[in-house]
Amino acid sequence: MVGRPCSACTTSAARRSPLTGRSSAPTRYAGVKPSALIRPYLRVDLLLKSRSLLFAIILAGALLPASAAAAPAASVQVLTGTTPDTRIMPSNAFTVADSSQLTGIRINLPVPACTVINSSVCDDLNLLNLQDGFDLRPRVTVPFSGPIDVASVTPATFYVSGPGGFSTPIVQLVWDPSANVLAGEPSDFLAEATTYTVVVTNGVKDTSGRPLIGCGSSCRSTFTTETATPELARLRAALDDGTAYSAAGIGAADRGASFVQGGVRDVFPAATVTQIERGDQVYADPAKPLTYSTVPNSAVTGVGYYAFGSFLVPRYQTYADAVIPHVPTTARPQPIGSQRVGFTLIVPAGSPPAGGWPVAIFGPGFTRSKYDLFLAADLNAARGIATMSTDPAGHAYGPNSVVKVHQGATTTTFSGYGQGADLDGDGDITASEGVGPTDHKTVNASGKVTADAPSQYATAGLRDGLIQTTVNVMSMVRLVERGVDVLGGGTVTLAKHVLGYYGQSFGGIYGTMLMATDTHLTVGVLNVGGGPIVEIARLSGFRNLLADTLRVARPTLLNGGPGLNGFTESMPLRLDPPVTNPFAGATTIQKYFDHANWQERAGDPVAFAPLFFLRPPAGAPAKHVIWQSAFGDHTVPNPTAGEMYRAGHLFALVSYYRNDKTPTFASDPHGFLLDPRLAGRDQGQAQVLEFISTGGATVIDPDGPGPVWEVPVVNRNNLDCTHYPQPQTGVAYTFSSGEC
Repeated sequence: MVGRPCSACTTSAARRSPLTGRSSAPTRYAGVKPSALIRPYLRVDLLLKSRSLLFAIILAGALLPASAAAAPAASVQVLTGTTPDTRIMPSNAFTVADSSQLTGIRINLPVPACTVINSSVCDDLNLLNLQDGFDLRPRVTVPFSGPIDVASVTPATFYVSGPGGFSTPIVQLVWDPSANVLAGEPSDFLAEATTYTVVVTNGVKDTSGRPLIGCGSSCRSTFTTETATPELARLRAALDDGTAYSAAGIGAADRGASFVQGGVRDVFPAATVTQIERGDQVYADPAKPLTYSTVPNSAVTGVGYYAFGSFLVPRYQTYADAVIPHVPTTARPQPIGSQRVGFTLIVPAGSPPAGGWPVAIFGPGFTRSKYDLFLAADLNAARGIATMSTDPAGHAYGPNSVVKVHQGATTTTFSGYGQGADLDGDGDITASEGVGPTDHKTVNASGKVTADAPSQYATAGLRDGLIQTTVNVMSMVRLVERGVDVLGGGTVTLAKHVLGYYGQSFGGIYGTMLMATDTHLTVGVLNVGGGPIVEIARLSGFRNLLADTLRVARPTLLNGGPGLNGFTESMPLRLDPPVTNPFAGATTIQKYFDHANWQERAGDPVAFAPLFFLRPPAGAPAKHVIWQSAFGDHTVPNPTAGEMYRAGHLFALVSYYRNDKTPTFASDPHGFLLDPRLAGRDQGQAQVLEFISTGGATVIDPDGPGPVWEVPVVNRNNLDCTHYPQPQTGVAYTFSSGEC
């Protein structure tokens, strides 16, 4: 449907000029004889009329007002059509009342006739229509009747207003001249379940410098934001009151830690262990061999035991698509059953103090596993802290994976509790296949992929895997509180309280969700996290995974252009100037990414960041949390960390590792907390240990007065740019230094 101008934008016979304030009449001379027009300017001698007529007509034409010669084009207007593409969005015009939602409304976007050709569009819209409001940092779009001067779009002319005098400019602007549509995002992350208004004032000018006409002094669109964080809070409460365990079929006696498999205790004196080896199920066919590799282990100082245990958790994700079945936001998802997951544990040497060894929990990254604990806890045991870790949901390869502990000539083999599965049907199981929905491949007898169909849950992304992982870690916290007897004889026990949590990368992402939500945890260090997930992927080395999703979408969203991996999104970062000529197909990709962010907020650390200090839940305990980021991170890029810190007003709690000032400046610094090859490893772990061991009381600057660590970050703009060429430019990754 073609958009129509604002109702107040109708043309009248006598309209005041927005430039002069004078009345003008565009139809003033219609039907008037030329001789009547001449009178104000000529004295016609009737005796000379026949000789002067031609001259009079010519002169009259020269002296006519310009509007009489050619009426000017109407000034540009904001369209107010009846479809999302022909009016300001977001808008509550596309919602319906729904008492089962916390906001009282539900999204109601129009869905086109669905065929195999556009199935991804329909799947996306059907998922959006389950949400109880609009995104918390929505892509705001304004369609116009003609071109505008983008330079006239300022914080005073294009913004979002809200309760209590709140106002935030719309930034990261994109002007699409092919459609006359302006897009951008609110500078501030918005509050959940709150009503806001998009405002476009007549300070926005057309390309001739004339203000917008109609809508009075401004055009407006009111919208209500979704809820994102209550779901995880409800799942946490269900662990606390036991209903989650009961619904999953986990009895009270089975909610603790197990250290026995097949009658053999999987706890080993550290001094006797010569090698730890993992065997990963990388093929769906259980008859195929496992892939073996040595687990790197630098956690040796002060260590008494290495243990490989397991525990039962309520499983919420489906096995076929790795999604949590949707329920209205006033309800709580129910587990589909239980799942036994594995954990690793490093216990200090010597006799534990009264009450048991203090415990820290470590959260591994994306595609990583619980075995990263052996690189993440070098210093803890010597300080008398036991450390444990469990896999992210859907990680650690297939369920037939094993771990082998070598003690000289003796080898003990037991389950590695892999959580992965061949979700895409290609016969392989990757390191993270199982954490979220994937495409679905058809493979012929020779193993060649003959067809590839998108998941109907593609835009849900990693949301539910992050929620499930957080629930698993919460369950680990509660098993510690039940009491852990490592050897079974009461001689080596853990304290019935988790001293603190620290997580790296993905572990910093779900760790932010965990620390913001779990009332049982108050101390945490969150390393190199950020969000939202789609933004991480498009700016990082994971861009190829995002390209696969765009490729298989129906219709495909790969648009070519200069961008790496076959697509060009033409999306500016916060410090970039407006994009005024997006590549063909880019705005469709932008819309897709916006919808993915919208759907993924319940599993997005950015949505949870305000819960720490800006809008803490009622009754929540005080939190002692710091974050670590690395200059030029190419895996979780700095702008995605900055997005999270800005949403929660957290910059004062960020320690910034200046990899550009170290001998390893040319390497991606993302893994500095674990990777022995990077200069900041020992310093980063030292800060973690000091903060957790003091209950969050002490934040050290790991290099003192040196230049490598900023505690806190000095130039916040450094967290708004990548410090390497943006992938959409087509320039391959190269590290660069300098301030933003």
